[in-house]
Amino acid sequence: MVSLEKLRIGTRGSPLALHQTRSIVDLLRQHYTYLQDSSAIETVIIKTTGDREQSRLLAEIGGKGLFTKELDEAMLRDEIDLAIHSMKDMPTVMPEGIVLHAITERKDPRDAFISLIADNIKSLPNGCKVGTSSIRRKSQLLNLRPDLKVVPLRGNVDTRLRKISEGEVDATFLAYAGLSRLGKESEIRSLIDVDEMLPAVGQGVLAATCREGDLRANNLLSVLAHPNTTAAVMAERAMLRVLDGSCHTPIAGMAEVDETGDLFLRGSILQPDGARKAEVSLKGRFDDPEQLGINVAEKLILKSDPEMFAEIKRSRLPLIEPHPETEYKQDIVESEIGMSSE
Repeated sequence: MVSLEKLRIGTRGSPLALHQTRSIVDLLRQHYTYLQDSSAIETVIIKTTGDREQSRLLAEIGGKGLFTKELDEAMLRDEIDLAIHSMKDMPTVMPEGIVLHAITERKDPRDAFISLIADNIKSLPNGCKVGTSSIRRKSQLLNLRPDLKVVPLRGNVDTRLRKISEGEVDATFLAYAGLSRLGKESEIRSLIDVDEMLPAVGQGVLAATCREGDLRANNLLSVLAHPNTTAAVMAERAMLRVLDGSCHTPIAGMAEVDETGDLFLRGSILQPDGARKAEVSLKGRFDDPEQLGINVAEKLILKSDPEMFAEIKRSRLPLIEPHPETEYKQDIVESEIGMSSE
């Protein structure tokens, strides 16, 4: 018999996070009639360190885990049952006792170019100011246009769009998927081809976490899995893990299922200043996505010269100490993301 206990879903409080959570609540109610009662689901808004610390770059204060740490801790204290995230915000290593699911079909993972003075990266005037808080975007941009000035730009979608309209920066980049979910496609000047700027690992994918031993939560999420999306995320995150990816390391990757049913993964790693870049593309078996990610990562390491990795290591800043209640594990991605055919 299905438990009738209230389902508590944790989320950040940004407009995008709330929109994503509402969309998952709607899907759960479509699949499970007992959740259609207005009191069956409670949305719990949790402010994260990443939300509070808007004045500094993530790499300076601890990396992507700052958008998930407080939600993880609330889950381990049994204050919430699920949490909804953007997959690109998920740390490479998950906390002990928490399971990661890729849910729903991936949206277009490309980055969107936002500007009032140019139609694309190539048409930006020499020396103009581009705002981004992403080391991945910064390094790829400087690889293409070393003449541009890149400055830090943080905040939610509306904040970044406002800074463009006020002329604080001449251009910026946002994930198309987030703009699309918020109905802000009209703000996009152009979409950036993956040959110019490869997306972040997991970009365009929604993620959900729950406790490892919570059978109800894991079963609820399994119906939302999309096989192709799940396989792509497993390959990308396996690559990221081997490369020791973090906010400090400019790594990009995108996997997709091709017309033959195989999985195709393209990955790149760059020097933070964009001066050096290595890129690898490989095809692998759909039923073994993690091995494909490992293969791409190993080839990237072989293709990258030692000075490039030395420069990456020199650019890294020390991470903040993990919360004492949260131990982090090095489990393989396959055990974190269920390959569901539903």
